[in-house]
This record gives sequence, structure tokens and C-alpha cells, in this order.
Amino acid sequence: MNRSDLTLMAILCTGILLFSMIGPLRESYVQINAAHPYLMAFLKFSILATVGESIGHRIKTGRYYTPEFGLLPRAVVWGLLGVWIAIAIQTFAAGTPYFLQNLGLKQAVNVMKGPLCPEKVLCAFMISVMMNTTFGPVFMTIHKITDTHILNCRGRLRALITPIPFGEILSGLNWKVQWNFVFKKTIPLFWIPAHTITFLLNPQHQVLFATFLGIALGIFLSVAALAHRNAE
Repeated sequence: MNRSDLTLMAILCTGILLFSMIGPLRESYVQINAAHPYLMAFLKFSILATVGESIGHRIKTGRYYTPEFGLLPRAVVWGLLGVWIAIAIQTFAAGTPYFLQNLGLKQAVNVMKGPLCPEKVLCAFMISVMMNTTFGPVFMTIHKITDTHILNCRGRLRALITPIPFGEILSGLNWKVQWNFVFKKTIPLFWIPAHTITFLLNPQHQVLFATFLGIALGIFLSVAALAHRNAE
């Protein structure tokens, strides 16, 4: 662990402590988040998820940043993906309880509005399953495509305005790693349990928690890239 690792840990810990200990700061966040949910989703993901990818880059290369990494393009793309995630969280949180009611869990909608109980955990788990088995794989594949596109553009800002060759990138993906690790392992073993917790939180904190999970995604993708490299 070098000085840059310690600096990053200090910054993250300081931010968490300030947010948890300063009441007016939390209240301001809740108010701004309620008034501008998608703008806040953009900002949270563009910062924290990019930090996660920087940690992943450190795992792969030993450095948090290199020119071809494309810090600014990644931040913009993560911001846009963050808005998409916020919409998905709201959509599945609102729709899945009605689906569960049709299956026989008559109080699913009301349970999700009430205090923690076994039924609420079950509903949150089912919401997570629905989101991670439909939206999740599509999101992860889109992210992999944009990540590859930024690398192909050598991390330059032109990556944001250059058309993405979806077919070419899709055909070049290592689907064995994408399926056997990213889908088959991280979805059931991490994302479904983690997002179960997400849907048990108050709505104003769900996207923020999902943003911190974006840090984990950056690490997972780096591990997947290392697995791909070792397989070759």
C-alpha cells in the first residue's frame, strides 16, 4: 500500500464520516436529492463510480490513472448510466410489489412502505431478483461496451462524440468471462443480496447506496479483466 492508496482511503473515510456525523449536511442532501433526483444521480455516479473504476485500474496496472484510462469520459458515461440506474431502481421498486400481489402476496405494496419485517425482506429480495436478472445483464454489457469504446479512443474526450461500433465491440467481447464471472457469479452472489439491502433502505438513500456499489462493480470488472488475461 503506497501513499496514493492511503490518500484515497483517507478521502473516502472523511467523506463518509462527515456525511454521517453532520446533521445539516444530511438534511441538505435529502432536500436536494428530492428536488433533483436525476441530477444528483448523475453527480453521485460520475464521482463515486469513477473512483471505483480508478481502484479497478489500480488493481490491473498498479496506477489509479493513466492517459488512456479516460477519467473525464468515464465520469460522463457513469453519470448517464447513473441516471439509468436511478430510473431502474424506481421502476422495479414500484412495479414488482404489484406483480407479487398478483402471485398471492396480497400486502406486498403496503409491506414495502412499512417497517422491517420478514415479508419486507422477501419483497426486497424479489425486487432485486427481478432487476438483476433483466436490467442487470443488459446494463453490465452496455457498460462493458462503453468502457471498451473509451479505451479504443485512448481515453480522449472524442470518445463522447465518436459513434460507438456496437457490433464490432460485441463480437470481440470475451463472453466466457462475461457469462461465467460477471453474470453467473457476481449477480447471484453479490448483486442480488446487495440490492436486497438497497430496496430495504428509504427511497432517498437507495441511489446513494447503489452508487457505492458502483465502486464494487469497478473492482469486479477489473478482476474479470485479469481472469481474461490469465485465460489467454
